[in-house]
Amino acid sequence: MAYPFTCLTIFLATFLSYSAKVASLQVGFYRKTCPSAEAIVESVVSQAYANDSGIAPALIRLHFHDCFVRGCDASVLLNSVPGNVAEKDGPANFGVQGFELIDEAKAKIEAQCPNTVSCADIIAFAARDGVSRAGGIHYAVPSGRRDGTISRASEAAENLPMATSNVTVLTENFARKRLSLEEMVTLSGAHSIGGSHCSNFVHRLYSFNSKYSQDPSLDPAYANYLRSQCPRISPSASTGPNQVVSFDPTTPDRLDNHYYKNLEKHKGLLFSDQVLWTTPSTRKMVKNNADHENLWARKFAAAMVRMGSIELLTGTRGEIRKNCHFVNF
Repeated sequence: MAYPFTCLTIFLATFLSYSAKVASLQVGFYRKTCPSAEAIVESVVSQAYANDSGIAPALIRLHFHDCFVRGCDASVLLNSVPGNVAEKDGPANFGVQGFELIDEAKAKIEAQCPNTVSCADIIAFAARDGVSRAGGIHYAVPSGRRDGTISRASEAAENLPMATSNVTVLTENFARKRLSLEEMVTLSGAHSIGGSHCSNFVHRLYSFNSKYSQDPSLDPAYANYLRSQCPRISPSASTGPNQVVSFDPTTPDRLDNHYYKNLEKHKGLLFSDQVLWTTPSTRKMVKNNADHENLWARKFAAAMVRMGSIELLTGTRGEIRKNCHFVNF
């Protein structure tokens, strides 16, 4: 079945004008030095998506988790070394995927254009292509990012939003990255696809707080469904079932505005999702996105470009890694 945005190409003067102001980032940065770079990434993503549509949310999440820690510098790809636990191995990045796809794209690009295209740009291209495949939302990615050389799990924990965050905490988290409240709500729409482990929301079902065992903002029927997917863990057990549940129970593989419609129905999977509807400062934004799908799609494209411009390394700062998992020697 064709998605509503499949033929929709979004050209946004606002984000293009913004990107032109970002030092050293430009659309078509590799046009002369590696003209096939973006096509290679798109081909790799297309093939992976044909085999598993779950790669789309994985790539969007990978880009987000990279940009929110030390900026968009591919620090999320670096491996741990003796004496230092890297971002990817910290609890905040539990379940993050897509590394193999980035490796495949990097290897193919290196074969044609050695030491030219950064891992950070490959992540940004891949996320863009995941958005395109899952939602038919197209946007140009300004590139020219450089790769960082530092990755610390502790910094991931300090910078990435938590599933239990309220709107105040989320707003402050995004503001530190110079992203607005509106952009925070808009980017949250990425939870229209993919899913989350039971451990991130099971407290809403059995032990919400001292007054309520179940989060009262949850639709009762939806809560019953979630309990069927995430059984109560025995107090004497150190571990239990931790399967992944889709964020969107209606169109789980399609990037659309049903995420916001679900919030209206009290079917937000995470506390940090549902709180966007229960909080007055964001409720109107949720309603607007639920009512105007094309508008949300345009805002989402612009917000992805803004997010991809966080705390950049450009010019001579950083490096172009030969292998995305290791700094150059």
